This record gives sequence, C-alpha cells and structure tokens, in this order.
Amino acid sequence: MRPLSHLTVVALEQAVAAPFATRQLADLGARVIKIERPGAGDFARRYDTTVNGLASHFVWLNRSKQSVTLDLKRPEAADVLARLLARADVFVQNLAPGASARLGLEASALRARYPRLIVGDLSGYGTTGPYRDKKAYDLLIQSEVGLVSITGTPETPSKVGISIADIAAGMYLYSGILTALLVREQTGQGTAVDVSLFEALGEWMSYPAYYASYGGTAPQRTGASHATIAPYGPFAAGDGGRVYLGVQNEREWGRFCAQVLGRPELAADPRFDSNSRRVEHREALHAEIDRVFRTMTAGDIVGRLEAAGIASARMNTVEEFVAHPQLAARDRWRTVGSPAGPIRALRPPVTLDGVEPVMNPVPALGEHTDLILGELGFEAATIAEWRGRGVV
Repeated sequence: MRPLSHLTVVALEQAVAAPFATRQLADLGARVIKIERPGAGDFARRYDTTVNGLASHFVWLNRSKQSVTLDLKRPEAADVLARLLARADVFVQNLAPGASARLGLEASALRARYPRLIVGDLSGYGTTGPYRDKKAYDLLIQSEVGLVSITGTPETPSKVGISIADIAAGMYLYSGILTALLVREQTGQGTAVDVSLFEALGEWMSYPAYYASYGGTAPQRTGASHATIAPYGPFAAGDGGRVYLGVQNEREWGRFCAQVLGRPELAADPRFDSNSRRVEHREALHAEIDRVFRTMTAGDIVGRLEAAGIASARMNTVEEFVAHPQLAARDRWRTVGSPAGPIRALRPPVTLDGVEPVMNPVPALGEHTDLILGELGFEAATIAEWRGRGVV
C-alpha cells in the first residue's frame, strides 16, 4: 500500500512547476490524470529530443501519470471535467494568467461545487497584485527576486543552471497539498492552495534579503566561493587539479591551519581570527592557502582535509554525477517505460521505510484518453466522434 494510493489528482499542467508537484504525488501512489491539448500536449514535450527522441524535462516530470487529451475550449470539455472533478481529491492548474477563471475553474467556484476538493493554483506572481497578469518563466523570476544579481562572478551576473524557481514552487505546492489533505482528514473539507513562483523563490532569498536590509549591501557575487564564509570554494593544487572545501567554524579553521596547511600560527593571525575578518581579507587568505596548495597534489590536499574533518568535494561533470558511486551504492536508479522504450530514472530522494515509490512509464500523448473517458461513462462511439472533431 502506497501512502497516496487512495487519491485521484486531476492536473491541467504544463512546463515544470506544477508537473514537478504532481509527480511527487504520483511517486507516492496517487493516480494523476494529466489533461493535455489534443495534437500538441504539454509544451514541455517539445523542449528537446535528447532522451531517445523525448524531451528531458518531460520524462523527468511526468512518469507514472495518465495522459488524457481534451480541448478545453470545446463545450464537451466542461462535462468531462465535471465528471473528473466529482471523483477527484485534488485539482492542480498552472495555466496562463486568467485562463482558469475564463474556463470557470477558479478555486472559489470549484470549492463551492466540490466541497471536499483541494484546489492547487500555481502562478507566476500570485492571483492578486499589479503583477498578477504578468507571464513568468524561471529566468524572469530569478531576475525579479534578485537571485541573478548575487549569482555568478563579479563581472558576470548569472542564472542558476536548473529551473530553481519552478522547483521551489513545485515543492511548496506539493507540501501545501499534503498539508491540505491532513486538514481535510480533520474537517472533512477541502481547501485552496495558492503558490507563486515569485513568492516561493522569494522565500529562498531570505538570507540575502536580511543581509542587504540590515547590512547595507547585498552579498557580493563570488563565483563558486561563498559571499559570507571563508575559506569556502575552489582552490588550485600544484598538479592542476581543483579542490572544493568549506570551513564552517573556528574549530575547523584551527584544524585547517594546523593539519592541512601546516601553519598553526595562521589561526591567530589578526587578519584571519574570525570568519568576518577572513571574508574581509579574502585575497590575503587565499594567497596564504595557495602558497601551500601549489606544492601539493589535489589527492594530497583531499587526504589532509579528510584527516582533519574538513568538508571537501571535487567538481564532477554531469556524466560523473550519473555514474557516481554513492548513487549505485544506495540503489537509487530504476528503469521506467516510455514511448521511446526503457529509460533510467532516479528514485525520489525521500526514502520511506517499507514503501517502494511508483516508477511507472512516462505516458504517450493521450495514451489513457479512451480508458478514462470510458470510466466516466462515455460511449466508445462518442469518444471516436470527438476524436474525429479534435475534441480529444
């Protein structure tokens, strides 16, 4: 028994954020019915063709779901959605601003018709305020919340290399839905869950917001180093290798000086005897570290760091991450089906004792249309006629 196997989720979703949330629900056993446009589907299906002809984002976000094609602008769609929602526990949508209201699917209307339904709305900027109708994509949200301004090198502001705004919003929508399910167990009533990309990533910007508001300046862009901790980041070894390390407190700083650098006197150097002073004198600090590291190989440096209990890592390529021995040792890989054949997929990062996550296939566009419409009571002849007219 998976924890959510008793639940049905209906999703009018596209791109990354909402599909990420509903895939978490599917992982735990929920039946997720994904409504897609006839002929085209979720536009994330066409982002690229790198996974044996399929889009990498789509296969990541949509395994274990059932795909139904339905033209929401056709009058027949209202009846289909009404029958689906009457049986559903959760409804999720991240359509363009105002689209759900035009379709009569705003949270207030649905909650009135289906009192036990949990309605999850995911938008760019929220359902109120001057930005409510503004389109939003991951890069744009990273820019609006100030993340781009503090990411990258001093010369080059940069976006984060993955869809971090979408992921943040998707995870808050997922956790909000789980919370709403708990509330429904207590009250018997559903509720509305409202999440925006802007506010989700804004929460993750709280540290730099406090730092800038109370310190007078924003954290500086420092590449792979840390704006407010030193030493922290990449350092070159004498053999051309690079070692990434992080010193988190004064005890570690003392061990780093004595056991890694072989210079215990640096721990008490007035330029370096607190983290704030090390940050202030970062250039001099790095010069002292480089003076020692240039005489050592990367392997020797890592050996000393590990012996001293100082955290370290190497910069893997994506290919090296995929082949990482830790993933293999913890049995994190599975194989799932897809329209292009078997593909590898990582297990969800949360491991529940005794629960194997659902790892069902990535659906072809409209693969489950006939099945689900039949369950809703529509005759095969009706479905065939709708297909001929492009309704499904």
